[in-house]
Amino acid sequence: MQTPIDPDIVKKFIAASGLKSVGLASIRELNRLVTNIEIASGISFIRMEMGIPGFNPPEIAVEGEIEALKRGVGSKYPPFDGIPELKTGIVAFVKNFLNVDVAPEGCLPTVGAMQGCYLAMMVAGRRFKGRNKILFIDPGFPVNKIQARVLGLPYASFDVYDFRGHRLEDKLQSYLEQGDIGAILYSNPNNPSWICFTDKELEIIGRLCTQYDAIALEDLAYFGMDFRKDYSQPGRPPYIPSVANFTANYILLISSSKSFSLAGQRIGLTAISPVLFNSKGDNLEAWFGSNRFGYAYIFGGMYALSAGVCHSAQHGLTRLLAAVNSGEYNFVEAVKEYGARAREMKKLFTDNGFKLVYDMDEDEPLADGFYFTVAYPGFTGEALVEELLYYGISAISLATTGSKRLEGIRACVSLTGKARFPELESRLQSFSRNHSI
Repeated sequence: MQTPIDPDIVKKFIAASGLKSVGLASIRELNRLVTNIEIASGISFIRMEMGIPGFNPPEIAVEGEIEALKRGVGSKYPPFDGIPELKTGIVAFVKNFLNVDVAPEGCLPTVGAMQGCYLAMMVAGRRFKGRNKILFIDPGFPVNKIQARVLGLPYASFDVYDFRGHRLEDKLQSYLEQGDIGAILYSNPNNPSWICFTDKELEIIGRLCTQYDAIALEDLAYFGMDFRKDYSQPGRPPYIPSVANFTANYILLISSSKSFSLAGQRIGLTAISPVLFNSKGDNLEAWFGSNRFGYAYIFGGMYALSAGVCHSAQHGLTRLLAAVNSGEYNFVEAVKEYGARAREMKKLFTDNGFKLVYDMDEDEPLADGFYFTVAYPGFTGEALVEELLYYGISAISLATTGSKRLEGIRACVSLTGKARFPELESRLQSFSRNHSI
């Protein structure tokens, strides 16, 4: 069977990796394996395993950071809960695009949204005695469960695809009524499936969080990237859907990596509900020195993690947020290309025998965005990940994301420009010929 990559090279590096299963490898492990095969074979892969931005950062952020460095901020510790102008910029950003009111004291930068999720779980999981479990609405970002394990927090999870709409209420309630859930974590749009929760579903999550006094940890890593609606105009509807419209028990976790293409600067944004920020918890003082949630969050949790986000990165993002909030810079327009790529790449896969796995938002077709999911008849997702290596295509298995759709893989579109579509098509045609249905 002829394949684009020499099978002996692929087999050699799989064996050398020591992985029990390539298809169940972590994203970073798979990334290292694919890089080694690329170097040895001299053939560039269609890289779809990592969610890496495919565009350069906005010049306005770069210039803001350079100017800050020239002013000497590199020699100074930043305020670890954020420079004042960034905090006010976050307040305006959340109001302009979510139509939600937050206060500067509850807005802070983190070393990427990954640290933001870690910190949020750390404090939310220790707010009340006996309520330290995190509920993950899956599929989700695999690292979040690693974070919960490292924190020593128990967790539960379920695949939401069979519990959309009104069915979500009974499913969530079956966990919450046990009385041990401290927080619910989910991403919206969803990584890896690109599901986008409807207002009806967010209302259910918010109402139940209020009823059971649990915290909704809303991971907005792909802020505004449901391209079916135009969320790009500050202060004008439609606004980006958020659980914050339906409960005061929320923490918003906003990444600058994808929507702003600032992944390398490691700066994310957290916005805590003012009501939650000023609330108290009976288990916080033992861990963080205060039973006041906001104080425990910043001076107990955040202070233990870092001396602050890079000072110049805070200034760069401040400058960018100012441009976004004023309408000078349209951040949604800058990343719409991801949707166009997904639309064409999905077709290349389905034209060659692949099937979409997650394909609907209730009664509406799924958006085209940063990720999509596919399967091939006769393969599990775990086996498909490994087999595609011989064809110079890399992706991750849905099995690593908490999905129950074990036949599927997640593909990221960001690193595959249109110039490589003919190459992808040729490799998929070769795969289809060698694995005729």
